[in-house]
Amino acid sequence: MPETARKPSVLFVCVHNAGRSQMAAAWLTHLAGDRVEVRSAGSDPGGAVNPAAVEAMAEVGIDISAESPKILTVDAVRESDVCVTMGCGDTCPVFPGKRYLDWKLDDPAGQGVAAVRPIRDGIRTLVEGLIAEIAPRTAP
Repeated sequence: MPETARKPSVLFVCVHNAGRSQMAAAWLTHLAGDRVEVRSAGSDPGGAVNPAAVEAMAEVGIDISAESPKILTVDAVRESDVCVTMGCGDTCPVFPGKRYLDWKLDDPAGQGVAAVRPIRDGIRTLVEGLIAEIAPRTAP
């Protein structure tokens, strides 16, 4: 398969994989559809997705209630073209040839839905920019 026909892969990583990375993965899946392979993981996964993140995403018509936090693995990073970290710093393994982005976003842990909404909206803006770079829509 030619390199240009290969679907780009993105891994979103935050500490607990319960808020920011789950919202980012959901936005990317929602906005890019099958043009991008999407993963998310955490360096120290929580027990469940943050209820305020679930509620905030439901407000924009995206259901993440069935998602669960996953542990960050070396393979997940190796298999991704772009690794986006959100507050986990140096816990992500680094491989040559991978693109690494660090998005500075407030942690929604312990916050109510009112505090999570602006985080959700900021993530959408960042995801839209990422899609424009790695998987722009092509004319039919």
